[in-house]
Amino acid sequence: MVLIKEYRVVLPCSVEEYQVGQLFSVAEASKNETGGGEGIEVLKNEPYEKDGEKGQYTHKIYHLKSKVPGFVKLFAPEGSLNEYMKDNFFIKIETWHKPDLGTQENVHKLDGSTWQNVTVVPIDIADRSQVSAADYKPDEDPAKFKSVKTGRGPLGPSWKKELMSKTECPRMCAYKLVTVKFKWWGLQTKVENFIHEQEKRIFTNFHRQLFCWIDKWVELTMDDIRRMEAETQRELDEVFENREMYGEPVLQMNEKTQDFKPTQ
Repeated sequence: MVLIKEYRVVLPCSVEEYQVGQLFSVAEASKNETGGGEGIEVLKNEPYEKDGEKGQYTHKIYHLKSKVPGFVKLFAPEGSLNEYMKDNFFIKIETWHKPDLGTQENVHKLDGSTWQNVTVVPIDIADRSQVSAADYKPDEDPAKFKSVKTGRGPLGPSWKKELMSKTECPRMCAYKLVTVKFKWWGLQTKVENFIHEQEKRIFTNFHRQLFCWIDKWVELTMDDIRRMEAETQRELDEVFENREMYGEPVLQMNEKTQDFKPTQ
């Protein structure tokens, strides 16, 4: 058994804008999350095209250390967690970007029985109650931020409903299908729920940042982004090369993002 949830993140930007904003924010977040021997090591982050489908492929290694739940450490012998997770633990994230307000059902085209067991989780980037006190940053709050370059924001409590009537304003939804499997008798349900809680937290914080950073990325070209990615990767490679990583719990994760093209 696996636990599957679809997170829907609506944003006041176009799919084309988001392609730039997402890559910019991934690079920034990778640097911000890497510290104290932990963080995200990006092995690949590149565009792909296969059978007419275009998108972004990312292969990441999460250096976990203190991020491993205490109840897992309690049951895992010292040094055994990596070997165990390699065969019994995976996270798969598949994303579709659509120019809508998150109203489409089963965009990933799962079979009926699988879709019936998927939990849909809406994420409102302007809802302060979806952010923990420890994660909250006033300068990354879409309910307070107003973009100088685009005039978008701040996002009020009914911003999604208002967006429905403003046909001239861009909108999109990231449909993120997350599949989690943790095969460990007695801990499976608890760990799978914990992972989904963390994924929701990551998606919420990341997209709040993305919107509030819009003035930093909205005028960038893809060439600008690729240069920035290369520079960020060099910096992160140096960080991880200079650290003792062996024996530390790590998780490798593949993520495939499929970009919707209205002209296709």
